[in-house]
Amino acid sequence: MIKKLPSGRWQVDLRTDGRGSKRIRKSFDSKAEAKRFETFVLAKRAEGREWNPTKADNRTLKQLINLWFNAKGVHLKDGERRKRCLDAMAEFMGNPIARTVKPASFLAYRAHKIQKGASKKTLNNHLGYLNAVYNQLHRLNEIDYENPIRKVEMIRLDERELSWLTVEQIRHLLKTIEEFSHNPHVHLLTRICLATGARWGEAENLQLRHVQEGKLTFVNTKSGKSRSVPVSKELFEEIGKHLKEHGCFSFSLSAFRRALDRSCIALPPGQAAHVLRHTFASHFVMNGGDILSLQRILGHSSVGITMRYAHLSKGYLSAAVGLGPRY
Repeated sequence: MIKKLPSGRWQVDLRTDGRGSKRIRKSFDSKAEAKRFETFVLAKRAEGREWNPTKADNRTLKQLINLWFNAKGVHLKDGERRKRCLDAMAEFMGNPIARTVKPASFLAYRAHKIQKGASKKTLNNHLGYLNAVYNQLHRLNEIDYENPIRKVEMIRLDERELSWLTVEQIRHLLKTIEEFSHNPHVHLLTRICLATGARWGEAENLQLRHVQEGKLTFVNTKSGKSRSVPVSKELFEEIGKHLKEHGCFSFSLSAFRRALDRSCIALPPGQAAHVLRHTFASHFVMNGGDILSLQRILGHSSVGITMRYAHLSKGYLSAAVGLGPRY
């Protein structure tokens, strides 16, 4: 406020932040000068403040997960599974205010899951899921703060050994299926995967309309893109006949796993479902196939993924022999 003193001077007397804040008092010869000073002090105090500050965002982590799911997750093939994983993560953390989540919160969750036996790859996926919630909502302007766990690093993974079957092992596996499996689909599905490099689920999804002009068209793939792979005339005709008789392939992965166990073929943990795909890719390269063609056949989004098989090529890094230092 501005008031006139008994001396005739004009005094500015104010507290910039209300009661309890620093008091400012200064006298001037004229009221206009005092008014200019008051305006200056209040303007300086207002610098840096938002004109219309918003309320703090106190939505919980679960509320943000639901928001992400409705905006993005519902359109993902594994959206429901991701949401269950994210909800479990939020429960472990005590469903905190989403903006208050600290890197330590996720690290504690990760340490707990490691003790429970979760793999490094799985936990990297979990970190990716939570990052996606914050990053996606920030891009959509649903939150106005940065991803609070953006500095948490993925766990470094050792390069996985890709196991594949030899010709002798392939014959032994197919014979085991013939002799011991009662599932009518597993033998043919195994041969489809060996002939095309398809994932087991992609082969199971084949219907008669996907078997056309000597090619198998795989839909609902991991990448979301369909792809067609030619097969031999004999296999093409057998698949068509089988689907006309049975209508479709039923779930047969368990039957395949049982046959693989019975064959006593040793594989690294977690590779049973993909061993046929790796076997096709490995033999394709060893028999002279090129990496770019293999990428298209397997449906890899990046040739870098397909390069895992490059070392099986007969000429791979052959220049290392003879082009090193001569001594």
